Amino acid sequence: MAARSRDTVPADPDAVPDAAPAPVQGPGEEGILKAAIAVMAEQGYHGTSVRDIAVRAGLSPSALYYHFASKQEVLATIMERGIEELLRRTRAALADAGDDPASRLGAAVETHVLFHLEDQRGTMLGTSELRALEEPVRTRHLDKRHQQQRLFDDVLLRGAELGAFGTPIPLEASRAIVVMCTGVASWFSPDGPLGRTEIAHRYRRLALDMAAAAGR
Repeated sequence: MAARSRDTVPADPDAVPDAAPAPVQGPGEEGILKAAIAVMAEQGYHGTSVRDIAVRAGLSPSALYYHFASKQEVLATIMERGIEELLRRTRAALADAGDDPASRLGAAVETHVLFHLEDQRGTMLGTSELRALEEPVRTRHLDKRHQQQRLFDDVLLRGAELGAFGTPIPLEASRAIVVMCTGVASWFSPDGPLGRTEIAHRYRRLALDMAAAAGR
């Protein structure tokens, strides 16, 4: 029989392999996820053990296993919660923006940028560790990412059809805009000359320029 991974079996001597540990006082799921984001951002997914996450969260590994069955489940939870929240916010922003294509594109862009600047380490982890997700979670997660891209695609295509956007390549513009907006997490510094809101406003302008919005 193959050896079981140290990240799917409690390594702590107090852990109980065949039963869930009893409830413990501690930071709870949210605290564990924040700790996991912090340590994985420093060491990478494969360089991080369950014990590393537990120590950062101020728990024993056995206590962590009360909340999550494995390191993979921790990563999947971080990434799934992130993309689901991004989809929710983007859909809400589009619903509030009305029918004007430029307003819809601007709302989607600002939402996407601000989301990726809200927790830079978390969003960067979601981008860099996609390859570490295992099936079937990986396929489901990719589908949700494609849903987010299609929200932008639909705005660009509709705007081009109505003559509100002059770009002859709306799908390429859509993908370039999403990549541009996602990338802010990799370089933005809160100590820089521009705040998050100003960056979001500037990216809105850049996106409308890329779409060749009428009247600009």
